[in-house]
Amino acid sequence: MMRAQVASTTTTQASAQQPRPLTLDDAVRTAEAQSEAIRIARAGVQRAHGQQYQARSQFLPQINASASYTRTLASQFSSAGGSAPAVDTTKPAPPPTPCDQYLRDATATTAERLAGLEDASRCAIGQNPFSSFGNLGFGAKNQYNAGLSFSQNLFSGGRILALNAVANAGRRSAEIELAAQRAQLRLDVTQAYFDAALADRLVALAESSAVQTENVLKQTQLARTVGNVSEFELLRAQVSSANQRPIVIQRQSDREVAYLRLKQLLNIPLDNPVQLTTVVDDAAAINAALEAAGITGDTSATDRATVRQAAEAIDAQRGQLKITKAQRFPTLALTSQYGKVAFPLTGLPRSGEFRTNWTIGVASQIPLFTGGRIKGEQMVAEANVREARARYDQLREFAALDSRVTINHLLQARAAWQASQGTAEQAGRAYSIAEVRYKEGISTQLELNDARILLEQAVANRALAARNLQVARVKLALLPDLPLQTTGATQAQAQSQATAQQSQQSSQQTQAAQQTQQSATGIPPQ
Repeated sequence: MMRAQVASTTTTQASAQQPRPLTLDDAVRTAEAQSEAIRIARAGVQRAHGQQYQARSQFLPQINASASYTRTLASQFSSAGGSAPAVDTTKPAPPPTPCDQYLRDATATTAERLAGLEDASRCAIGQNPFSSFGNLGFGAKNQYNAGLSFSQNLFSGGRILALNAVANAGRRSAEIELAAQRAQLRLDVTQAYFDAALADRLVALAESSAVQTENVLKQTQLARTVGNVSEFELLRAQVSSANQRPIVIQRQSDREVAYLRLKQLLNIPLDNPVQLTTVVDDAAAINAALEAAGITGDTSATDRATVRQAAEAIDAQRGQLKITKAQRFPTLALTSQYGKVAFPLTGLPRSGEFRTNWTIGVASQIPLFTGGRIKGEQMVAEANVREARARYDQLREFAALDSRVTINHLLQARAAWQASQGTAEQAGRAYSIAEVRYKEGISTQLELNDARILLEQAVANRALAARNLQVARVKLALLPDLPLQTTGATQAQAQSQATAQQSQQSSQQTQAAQQTQQSATGIPPQ
């Protein structure tokens, strides 16, 4: 039983340590599902969509319902409408209310009708003359209110249209940002993936060189034992073998860092092993890269994501300028209030106790004197429009330069790959010949070391050229959606995004100010 448990535990641990196979496409899909940057960009799209709803809502009527209950604990009307006069004990007490019950109809006798009139008069004299005001709500202890309010913008000087234009520009800019984050993530994952694949290749190359130097050392030690080589040759072989070990350690460390970077992008636990299945010099991908190197693709500066965002920022700033200018025009709105009120003496009101209040009106407002506020806001909006246009021209220039740099990198990677073609095979053949010559004693160890170093350099150059060609191909394919990479463009892009955010904040502040104005004046926002 114990042996079975130990075997099961060993099997579980072995299966848990199995490396996870990972292709480049799998890595990209995993990164998109786990990326925080993409989640932030999606939240920006949702926010922009909500701002569109806010702007469009001002085209439609606004209807609100309200209900309230008020209990009056003390009122200034209680002395006038609630208290009765002092009772005169020297006179008979007045008959109880209601007073109209003492009135007789025409069938009663004259004496009965006179007696009824006297009782009704005595009853009325004993009552408070202002008690009927309680039915009007003065000092009522219980107040029930239920109502509907309606408002519809009729004219706003173009402000609502401008608000919608700003919101639409913000939505388009947010969608461009989401596409840019996806493209940037795909490029980052491709670079990290092929960096790890290149690190694997360099580790294998360094370990192969270490094995070669170790074999040469063993051969030299054997030759020294039989007296065929000098002590100098033995020392040289020992030094060459010892010098190769730090290189292997360095390559392994670089590979570990490359894998950690890839795992971090994919949100894979850093302790979980992975196995890359897409090789750095994949024939199909290399052929596709060579074909892409012959064309420029979509490298127009105006089609770049950052430039398109700058164009949307111009539209947003123009909308803000229209909103500012619209403040000079009068606003017109249709309003209506419908309500039911009741003032029951006790308990809940009955249906017959509710009274109706219904009003309808047209409200207009025009600024007469603002102390220069509107003029100042217009100057700020005009400056923002000019700044947005300048940033658009600046980013378009950066985009043109960045496209040329990207194409140049692809052509350079293609030329390096083609230059390395056949070099690794030739270097391997040369090392094999040098190894045979060294075994036969017709060449020196220096010649063998030179051949090994040339082989290592040729294989490394071949792998590096393949990695650069793969990354350059992917970057060119993603170029329209990629953010700018040229020095100086990042700062301009960040400032353009800050301007767009400032535009959205200004729009929200304008809406908040108008809502505050509505609560103070009773006029709906225009």
